[in-house]
Amino acid sequence: MMNLHIICVGKLKETFYTQAAAEYQKRLSPFCKLQLIELPEEKLPQDPSQAQIDAALKKEAAVIRSKLPPNAAVVALCIEGKLHSSEALAGLLRTWENNPTKHLVFLIGSSYGLDQSLKVEAWVRLSMSPMTFPHHLARVMLLEQVYRAFQINNGSRYHK
Repeated sequence: MMNLHIICVGKLKETFYTQAAAEYQKRLSPFCKLQLIELPEEKLPQDPSQAQIDAALKKEAAVIRSKLPPNAAVVALCIEGKLHSSEALAGLLRTWENNPTKHLVFLIGSSYGLDQSLKVEAWVRLSMSPMTFPHHLARVMLLEQVYRAFQINNGSRYHK
């Protein structure tokens, strides 16, 4: 069974996000061992400078790295990542299942994203959309798309 990790910067606050995330976590349980890790967002002033944002992202990156399992294949969710269809994401999961690494890790950064170093080191950089969404919604969207990918790979009618 696949070891899947989702490391998120920021805690879900809205009940509707937590309920949706919990539902997809439950649905994923037959397909993978899912570990979801929430990390605190660095505190920034109301109108931070780019230098303050960069410093916060570097601190967040250090904490993220401390949570990465050894030999993990990392997928960084970022705006400059590649857009994939649901079928392509399913193919990516199939490809990874044959990889000798033991853990697949998806990274979701804070509202300011991820530090550039994490993006460069990632096995794959993935963009959910060129549109802007609340970063908390990205977690629910990712969980649903991973669930959909497993359904596609199993020939289910979930993905019509």
